[in-house]
Amino acid sequence: MEFAVNWTTSDLVAALRRQVLDLEADLRARVDGADHDARQVGVYDAWRADYDAAVAAERSAASWQAWRDDRITQAAVAWVLVTVFARYCEDNKLVTPRWIGGADADERGQALDARRAYFQTHPEHTDREWIGQIIEHFAKFSATDGLVDPYSPLHLVAPSGDAARALLEFWWQQDADGNPAYGFSGVDTRFLGDVYQDLSEHAKKTYALLQTPEFVEEFILDQTMEPALVDRPLAGFTVIDPTCGSGHFLLGAFHRLHERWQRHAPALGARELVAKALDGVYGVDINPFAVAIARFRLLVAALHAAGDSSIEQKIGYQTHLAAGDSLLWGAPKQVLDDDMLALGQRVQADRTEDATALTAILRREHDVVVGNPPYINVKDAALNTTYRQLYSTCHRKYAMTVPFMELFFRLAYDSGQERPAGWVGQITSNSFMKREFGSKLIEKFLPSVDLRMVIDTSGAYIPGHGTPTVIIVGRDQNPSAETTRAVLGIRGEPGRPDDPAKGLVWTSITQHIGEPGYENAYISVVDLPRSGLRAHPWSLSGGGAVELLKHLNHAGAVPLNDRTQRIGVFGMTNADDVMLADKRSFARHRLGQDMVRALTLGDEIRDWAVNSTSYSIFPYGQPPNYPEVELTRPAYEWLWPCRTTLGNRATFSKATYFEEGRPWFEWHQLTRDPNASAMTITFAFVATHNHFVLDRGGKVFNRSAPVIKLPAGASVEDHLRLLGVLNSSVACFWLKQNSYPKGGDPIGQDGARVSAEGWSDRYEFTGTTLKDFPLPATIPVERAKLLDGLAHELQQQSPAEVTQREIPTAAALDAAHTESDRLRSLMIAHQEELDWEYYRIYGLIDDDLTYVNEVPEIALGQRVFEIALARRMKDGEETAWFDRHGSTPLTDIPDHLPADYRELLQHRLDAIESNPHIRLLERPEYKRRWATEPWEKQVEAALRGWLLDRVEDRARWFDRDGRPQTQSVAQLADILDRDEDFRKTLRLWANDPNVATGKALAKLLADEAVPFLAAYRYKPSGLDKRAAWENTWALQRREDAGEKLDKPIPVPPKYKPADFTKGSYWSHRGKLDVPKERFISYPNAGRDSDATELLGWAGWDHAQQALALAGLISARIDEGWDTPNLVPLLAGLNELLPWVRQWHSEIDPDYGESVADAIADELTARLSEHHLTETDLTSWRSEPARRGRRTKQ
Repeated sequence: MEFAVNWTTSDLVAALRRQVLDLEADLRARVDGADHDARQVGVYDAWRADYDAAVAAERSAASWQAWRDDRITQAAVAWVLVTVFARYCEDNKLVTPRWIGGADADERGQALDARRAYFQTHPEHTDREWIGQIIEHFAKFSATDGLVDPYSPLHLVAPSGDAARALLEFWWQQDADGNPAYGFSGVDTRFLGDVYQDLSEHAKKTYALLQTPEFVEEFILDQTMEPALVDRPLAGFTVIDPTCGSGHFLLGAFHRLHERWQRHAPALGARELVAKALDGVYGVDINPFAVAIARFRLLVAALHAAGDSSIEQKIGYQTHLAAGDSLLWGAPKQVLDDDMLALGQRVQADRTEDATALTAILRREHDVVVGNPPYINVKDAALNTTYRQLYSTCHRKYAMTVPFMELFFRLAYDSGQERPAGWVGQITSNSFMKREFGSKLIEKFLPSVDLRMVIDTSGAYIPGHGTPTVIIVGRDQNPSAETTRAVLGIRGEPGRPDDPAKGLVWTSITQHIGEPGYENAYISVVDLPRSGLRAHPWSLSGGGAVELLKHLNHAGAVPLNDRTQRIGVFGMTNADDVMLADKRSFARHRLGQDMVRALTLGDEIRDWAVNSTSYSIFPYGQPPNYPEVELTRPAYEWLWPCRTTLGNRATFSKATYFEEGRPWFEWHQLTRDPNASAMTITFAFVATHNHFVLDRGGKVFNRSAPVIKLPAGASVEDHLRLLGVLNSSVACFWLKQNSYPKGGDPIGQDGARVSAEGWSDRYEFTGTTLKDFPLPATIPVERAKLLDGLAHELQQQSPAEVTQREIPTAAALDAAHTESDRLRSLMIAHQEELDWEYYRIYGLIDDDLTYVNEVPEIALGQRVFEIALARRMKDGEETAWFDRHGSTPLTDIPDHLPADYRELLQHRLDAIESNPHIRLLERPEYKRRWATEPWEKQVEAALRGWLLDRVEDRARWFDRDGRPQTQSVAQLADILDRDEDFRKTLRLWANDPNVATGKALAKLLADEAVPFLAAYRYKPSGLDKRAAWENTWALQRREDAGEKLDKPIPVPPKYKPADFTKGSYWSHRGKLDVPKERFISYPNAGRDSDATELLGWAGWDHAQQALALAGLISARIDEGWDTPNLVPLLAGLNELLPWVRQWHSEIDPDYGESVADAIADELTARLSEHHLTETDLTSWRSEPARRGRRTKQ
């Protein structure tokens, strides 16, 4: 959005966001910073009391830090916003004083003079008090007092004087012409919508901030407010948005009401007309700064409508807006006492919540209820439970769309009131339509209301909406008709429209919503029987999809569930960051097969095969009962640093593992199948298409790879039969109609969730959905058996398998590539036969259109649906299918194919043309993509892995006496250059037969190491988290020593990418800082004569790491290093010492002494020798790298 000013909205928002971040840091210090003198008096104690009250009232289960940070964000945004409001008022002459600047140089001078005069009168004050003058002025007038009332987060904590001055200096900036860098003269308040949405990344994620585009708001008001205004008196008419955000719906409602009042009572004065319109507009939002923005926008709109030019006039406008949790204050299960819940607890009002106003707004009914409720899940455990108790529709892992759907209807007048039933309209996430948590809403609640319209907007280009949406319109009364008007989606917006309001899908909806029977390339408009909307899931696909789905359901002889023992999740760890790693990482830390199993992940299941590279700690015995086993010592050492985190995982009963007495190292869930076959069919939980694979035993599976278990005694053929039908295009269609779409390749850059083509959309295929899949009476096995066998052959030709079998050579890899292409072409051809076989089996075609002879190889682009697509493409249809899949569009059947096969393909093309069901199924959305990682990338990864495994060879990292030794890249290159196999493979990997070993090796190892010292690994934010982790470990050690602690050990915070000094460190360590890297780096610790990186082996245990570091320190002292250069090395030894004491205090048979005692003595001696303290070591911080030699003594 741009205006006739020298800035864009995105520029302003980005600049203001930086101000918010700076203020947050300042306010954090003012609340509970380490410098007690910098704290604002009384704030910490007041906040702790508020936090304790919120926890006691079960309004929050967040940690103090998380709760504090959220409130700090609110306060920081409030202080920034008051200056935004002031600047807007100054530039548009809505106020007389000038505090910060103005529209021109004269007004800027007035502001600076006023500030100077203030400090002459109040020399002891700071710019905090000067900004306070703005607050005091706004509080004087009824038009603006709501912006700074006692419930504003402004009053929670105030910034320091320096931070307040920095905020003013931001506004004092000028452009090259001397004009304000950010001026607001004549600017529409719409820019505040973007400010609301993007001013704070923390708030955006916490509250799912998302403004509703004006064209969507107008459409929903057209469908709700306009008919409501027709059937009831204007007097007393009210509209509410209980999730009002920055006020788009409220502004739209105000303008409509004002226009109606002008026509209804033209004799009234301008201000009275505005007051009556304002009196009909109500809004609530949980986010206080959203309400502040909405209130300000309404105020400015009211002033303009009345022709007023100043807020300082005695206007007397009243806005019905309040900050608060609508789901709590408007809960339908409240008892008569306004602020008592049926649960028997009082609604604990936060200091930003006006209980009186919230009760007045939400404890009444309204004529129209509209909005765009948040789509997120409730992360706070206490609130999650409270909402579940208050709203009967909350089910399983519900999203907030569910209780808000119930609340919206409950806020509308019901049919038993004096006024007609209220109208409800909302744009909301469509996740409830397919996901299991929506079943109660669809089957229990929505049948009880008058559902008028269900509009699939998932294909419309709606900026900012990264989640597929649906528009729901209804009334709070019993159903008035047997049908509901529905707009069914066929195809998404083909490209990013210049104007989203004029997008092809959106205009199709708005122009034809009143025409049942209308259909174009994008939507179908139908009147659906209400009976079909009483069953979960909903399918809102047009273009014949509803009819085809009905046919398949009737053609099925039995649901899949009747042929299986169980369909669902095998297990989940709920701690993947520590439980999962690659095989080499576990082996490096001495975890063997007794503790580690190959793990199947959903994204590793593709095209009839599992390409598994993940492994998991699995502390259980053999199937089918999987008895619990004790952790081995290596497994215990691996998991122990995360014991508190693991033990505080939430159980299904909402307690913790510790509270329930569960072993802290268990998998979160493990389903045992004692009466099932040892074989398993598993499938990708999230994928663009259906991928099912047969595992013959030995693997375990996480949540992303659900399982189908057949009864004990089921044969391989029994499994393969199901595998075949489930991998068919028929099954793909059925699953997509009944599953939740998670999104695909988005169009545009402004967050709209639209995929140009449906085949790129990823779906969530659940076990619950799959249970109802209709199996046909006949399920052949031969083609499934053939495809399963080909998939296994194809896996053997992968570069990873080749490099495991033999020394890699170009010739071996080229031969594997050729054979891989051949096998894949055969699989493509046989998959086509399987698809067409099931078209006949399900009664979609009468003739058998499968090939009876030996199937020829076919390439991508040569399948009949692709030929049909290429022909449509020639006629003008746009598609990225061929480009994305590296194939060539062909409009004719290839000549090289056998004549009888070509004739068959023509019959198939004819069927696509004449049969609407086949035409729908033979589209890219339901046909296998055969998308694979490029061969070159597979080769590079395989060669890299082979080379790194060679570098990791244990023998390279110990000297002849068995002591650990560091190696520089140059030293490693000198050793490895003598290994001919390594040298040849390295050059093959580098694609350069003449590359020097040292140069190639340095590139190979560049991102494979993580520094030995925390100060090298983390930024300041990461070091703060590391301190919390070290505190947790210290308490765990005390607990292990038998001490009974006064209170539970705190769960340390998780890391983020921004906490690490380098992206590769985050990649190796993750949220829980689990060391999965191959090597340890020692920055700036190499010999002066060797500039290459110095490395150690990450497979060393703590004792070996300490010994290697001690040896390195001795060597550098021998080279004459001075104390400052030795400090980080000694700091590393100090960091290792607690771990060496923990795991290696006993006498080591290899060294004849306690390594812990030896390292402690070594460290004590070095500290004494160099006149250092432990504080000198723990406070050392890395400086930016600079070139030059180290200083010697």
